Amino acid sequence: MMNYDLLSFHKFKVAIFYDSIFIIHNSSFIIHHFPMKIAIASDHAGFIYKEAIKAWLIAAGHDVKDFGTMSTIPVDYPDYIRPAAEAVASGECERGIVLGGSGNGEAMVANKVHGVRCALCWNDETASLSRHHNDANVLSIGERMISQEIALQIVEIWLSTPFDGGRHVARIEKMMSND
Repeated sequence: MMNYDLLSFHKFKVAIFYDSIFIIHNSSFIIHHFPMKIAIASDHAGFIYKEAIKAWLIAAGHDVKDFGTMSTIPVDYPDYIRPAAEAVASGECERGIVLGGSGNGEAMVANKVHGVRCALCWNDETASLSRHHNDANVLSIGERMISQEIALQIVEIWLSTPFDGGRHVARIEKMMSND
């Protein structure tokens, strides 16, 4: 008899077996190695969600590096977003999450960093497709655009969705060749 724990999160089931975590989605298994090292950053308009997402990530066992800001006092988002994106591009962190009021400016700043593929996501489908088709390594979320519950669901889906590879590899290579 195999010993494992089975947990359910939204549309996913997670089986913990020995040192591996298996994510079950649509009856297929995805091996996912946890914890991930995740960079997180926001401006003042994304601060509340940043703190909620950071707490969720830590509770889920991830190693989180917070690049700020540390309050709702107005700041210039590039000062916080760029260092987080650079941590992902350099390999210091495996993934990054950036937040602002709309998430647009944060995605633009992150995408200026060579090696970053930042996706602005606002629902389950955009989060899933950003990983399946684009292998996004940074996620941008707008705090003023969606509820905190949806934001946390997006993070969960985005972290657990694998890259499909295949026909998408050549497209990503073309996209990244312009860096």
